[in-house]
Amino acid sequence: MATNDGGERRATEASTAAAAAAAPKTAWDDAAWAQSRLSLPDPIRIPLAATAAFAVGMGLGAAQGSTMAGMRFRAEHAHKLPQTTTGWYLYHKSKNYHVAHGGIREGLKMGARVTVWTTAMFAIETLFDKYRGQMDLANTVLASVTVAGGFSLWNRFPLATAARTTKTALLVGLAYGGVQDLASVLRGRPVSYVDFVKKRFRRAGAGDVAPPADSQQEHSL
Repeated sequence: MATNDGGERRATEASTAAAAAAAPKTAWDDAAWAQSRLSLPDPIRIPLAATAAFAVGMGLGAAQGSTMAGMRFRAEHAHKLPQTTTGWYLYHKSKNYHVAHGGIREGLKMGARVTVWTTAMFAIETLFDKYRGQMDLANTVLASVTVAGGFSLWNRFPLATAARTTKTALLVGLAYGGVQDLASVLRGRPVSYVDFVKKRFRRAGAGDVAPPADSQQEHSL
């Protein structure tokens, strides 16, 4: 009985190991983490970016919305200010409610807008990565400029405003893409233009060090 149990256990372990080896690789594999932008696979990096964008948009929108709501409330009630302690208590209580309501509403709206455009930028960047087969700042710049163009068209900006928006997106794409490429170089991941420059320098150095074959023959004679 013990022999049979041991054989069955070994057979089960072998089948489990074979199934694990034959299972398709997922985004959680070490290779996927190492070869991804910022060492974060796309299924993790894009949701994280969307969450961070929503948090930033929520904070900015809440600050702006609460300020505007407070100013609007004071303007609407400037002609009928309370005269008693109870009246002032109710006045400030009502104002705080309007400020909180305006901040939350504007925060949710701005957070949603920032999340949509940020997610679009990261998704387009990933599409360019897959299409070109390379991950470098060129894809980041293209994604940033594309989203800036779509944002300008959606808001019907005039030409001058659209140009400024595109210029800002270009600078942001260069900065963010450069940071990602620097992280890739430090982690030993290939970057197309960095590898190109390295090859050119290696060829130039090899040409300077190795003398021509004709000169070697003349010296031998």
